[in-house]
Amino acid sequence: MKKIIEELNSKFKDSNAQEVLKYLLSDKTKNTALSSSFGAEDQVLSDMMLNIDKDANIFTLDTGRLPYETYSVMDETNLKYGIKVNVFFPKNENVEELYQKQGINGFYESIEKRKACCFARKIEPLQRALKSVDVWITGLRASQSITREEMQMFEYDEGNDVIKVSPIISWDEDDVWNYIQEKNVPYNKLHTQGYPSIGCAPCTRAVEDGEDIRSGRWWWENPEHKECGLHAK
Repeated sequence: MKKIIEELNSKFKDSNAQEVLKYLLSDKTKNTALSSSFGAEDQVLSDMMLNIDKDANIFTLDTGRLPYETYSVMDETNLKYGIKVNVFFPKNENVEELYQKQGINGFYESIEKRKACCFARKIEPLQRALKSVDVWITGLRASQSITREEMQMFEYDEGNDVIKVSPIISWDEDDVWNYIQEKNVPYNKLHTQGYPSIGCAPCTRAVEDGEDIRSGRWWWENPEHKECGLHAK
C-alpha cells in the first residue's frame, strides 16, 4: 500500500482538485465517498463531485449536538443538488452510557473525557460509514492546523483500511471562499460570524481576527491535541 500511495502522490502532484476527483469517481470498481461536516471545504468538494457525478456518495455524521446552522446548510445542499446526503448517527446505547459516565458536558473536564465523547458521537459512526468505502475523500487543508501540516494528498488510513484523499490539501482559505462565491455554493452561515472551523456546538466558538483558524475548536486544550480522532494516522 505504501508504494501505491507514493505513486498516487507522484502522479497527481501537479493536478488540480477536479482532475483528482474525476480520476477517483471514474473508477466504478471502488466505492469513493466524501465525509462532509458541511464546512466550507466540504461544500466545495460536494459541488465538485456532484458536478462530475450526480450520484456521488456523500455522507455526514450527525452527532446529535450540531449547531442549527449546520442543519440549515444540510437542507440547502440537499435542495440545491436534488440529493439526500447519507446521515450516520451515534448508537443510542453508546450515548446513553457516555451520559451515565460523564454527564451532559463532561468533555470539558479532561482530554480523556472529550475523546470519549468524540468516539461515541463521531469515531464509531465514521467506522460504520467507512466499512464499505475504499476511497475516503476529505476536505482537509494543510494550513488549517499544526496537526495537518505534514499531510499529503493521498494517505493510507490503516485504522479504517481506506485510501484517504484530500484534493484541496494545498488550498488556502481564499481559494475556498473564491470558489464558493464563484459557484454560488451553499455554506454554513456561522462562517460569517467568526467561525472558520465548525464542529459540535459545545466545542466550537468564534475566533478573533488573526487567531489560528482552529483555535475555536476545543479551545481549552493545547493545539497539538486538537483533533477528535477522525483524522488520526
